Amino acid sequence: MRALLSALLAGLIFGVGLCISGMSDPEKVLAFLDFSGNWSPRLMGVMLSAILVHAAWLRWLVRDDESAPTSIGAPPAGRRRIDAALLGGSALFGAGWGLAGYCPGPSVVALGTFAPSMIVFVLAALAGMALHRGLVRSSQTPTSK
Repeated sequence: MRALLSALLAGLIFGVGLCISGMSDPEKVLAFLDFSGNWSPRLMGVMLSAILVHAAWLRWLVRDDESAPTSIGAPPAGRRRIDAALLGGSALFGAGWGLAGYCPGPSVVALGTFAPSMIVFVLAALAGMALHRGLVRSSQTPTSK
């Protein structure tokens, strides 16, 4: 129960931070990605502050504990190579972010607006995650000869 409450508190803080910084507005995110037009550096400040907080967490909280995760969603030990799946997934994520102006965190925050486009975006993201999970499972299933 304590872990659930910690996750809820962290999510609330993250969501409030996204709203305060304006990163739940896709127009502001797309303005950051528009180098040839009306470029806005605002997202860079949000990213740099997040990197600083994460670096502090790594430095002071994790220290030398090899069993502690270094990042949320970090690959397990021995799976730290760059491969086609990582590059393809990163490219797909970046393309979706650039087209829609949302990544998963801000999209969940903006889901609270109940805008039809947000509902479609989040449902499409969930469908993509389910498709990935199914593909991974099917590739791990041993084939019988």
